[in-house]
Amino acid sequence: MKAKNGVLLVNLGTPDSPKVSDVRRYLDEFLMDARVIDIPPLQRNLLVRGIIVPFRSPKTAKLYQAIWDPETGSPLLHISELQTELLRKALGDEYQVELAMRYQNPTIETALERFRTAKIDRLLVIPLFPQYAAACTGSVVEKVMEIMRKWTVFPQLTFVNQFYNHPLMIGAFAENAQAKQVEKFDHVLFSFHGLPVRQLNAVDGTGMHDCEKAGCRYEINDQNKFCYAAQCYETAKLIAKELQLEQNKYTVCFQSRLGKSPWIQPYTSDVLHTLAKQGAKRLLVLCPAFVADCLETLYEIRVEYGEEFKKLGGDQVELVPSVNDHPKFIEALKQMVLANDGGSQVLLPAFANGISELKA
Repeated sequence: MKAKNGVLLVNLGTPDSPKVSDVRRYLDEFLMDARVIDIPPLQRNLLVRGIIVPFRSPKTAKLYQAIWDPETGSPLLHISELQTELLRKALGDEYQVELAMRYQNPTIETALERFRTAKIDRLLVIPLFPQYAAACTGSVVEKVMEIMRKWTVFPQLTFVNQFYNHPLMIGAFAENAQAKQVEKFDHVLFSFHGLPVRQLNAVDGTGMHDCEKAGCRYEINDQNKFCYAAQCYETAKLIAKELQLEQNKYTVCFQSRLGKSPWIQPYTSDVLHTLAKQGAKRLLVLCPAFVADCLETLYEIRVEYGEEFKKLGGDQVELVPSVNDHPKFIEALKQMVLANDGGSQVLLPAFANGISELKA
């Protein structure tokens, strides 16, 4: 009897529709996660449900309306479904592949119930976030464990914690950038999703992690190997190497900050101002924290930052598509699965460090 293998792909989430009511439900679930807004529960409840969600939902709904496709709906969900189907075909009948969103639908609970009903022997969970962060990958791991702890029988359970340096993903981003003719642009930005600095401080268990002292901008080492910022810089460095970009031709920056507390810098908006002052006219932007195009890429980068840069005197902000359904990225996902399953294709040693195993 052949072993039954389950693969769960998990992305962040999306509202069911661009209606204010659906956006409100999505934001409420997302922002009430203690790993996303890591403050005491009472303060988080007052902040999220008393201020952020009521005021932000109508504005955010308009942004979703701008990117919502009348036929396929949410870009993030549509692309994630396409990735799931392509991975199913690549793996064949020995694997049951399901998709879930950490927030809203399709739910992690529903996907896990399908695996439980199928009596799978092994389950690999791949949070679709290349760089590890407690607010993203950590939240997925916590949610999966919260649900499965109620089960009587457990399959062998494995998580892919990060894949920031997977060579096939790096190659897919590089090919998408090359298709835009990189040489025609004055500067390249690698814009990653931001995080509060306090969350970086906690990555080494002491609460005192310092990116400057740990050399996060320059290398991955034992001090910073779990640091989100260090992994972002390494991803950018590897893509830049593929593109043969000199160091002065690209900048790593961080977008989407919320609130008044310090977030990882430099902020993307500040970099736009600096480059405009230096006379840059055409910018090419990659967002390697996202493996599927979504609100943060299609609207924040393409529209908001594009308009901001033009007001500063620039001509163009061009978005490089995410890896989406790129064949190399689907192959990267396949390799992650086969490496966990003891298949014939194995990962490079540097990437293999991103896999952790929990056996019941």
